[in-house]
Amino acid sequence: MDKFDKVTLAEYRLDTAKENLQTAYIDFENEMYKGAANRAYYAIFHSLRAVLALDEKDFKKHSAIIAYFNQNYIKTKIFPEIHNIISKASLVRNSSDYDDFYMVSKEEAKEQISNSEYVLKLVHKYIEDK
Repeated sequence: MDKFDKVTLAEYRLDTAKENLQTAYIDFENEMYKGAANRAYYAIFHSLRAVLALDEKDFKKHSAIIAYFNQNYIKTKIFPEIHNIISKASLVRNSSDYDDFYMVSKEEAKEQISNSEYVLKLVHKYIEDK
C-alpha cells in the first residue's frame, strides 16, 4: 500500500468516525442514551483505526486494535491524554451491549460524546500533519 492509499484509508475511516458521532448526536437528542454512548464509542474506535491505517495495521478484534494503539500511540506519548477516554468508552460500550438492564445516563452519554469529539479532533490533526 502506498502513502496515498494509506492516507485515503485513514481519511475514509475518519469519515466513518464522524458519521458515528453524528448518529450519537441524533440518538442523544432523542433521549436514546445507550445508543448515543454506543455510537460515541464507535466514533473513537474508527478514529483509532484511522491512525492504524497509516501503519498499515488492522485487526479483527476491538481489543487487538485498542492494545496496538495503546502500545504504539499511548505509551509512546503520541496520544497519552486519551488512554482513559478509550478505556471508559470501551467499558460503557461492552456493558451496554452485553449486560442486561445496563442503563446509560444522560450525563454519561454526554460525556462519551464530548470525549469522542476530543479524540476525533486530535486524530484529525494527526492525520492532517502526516
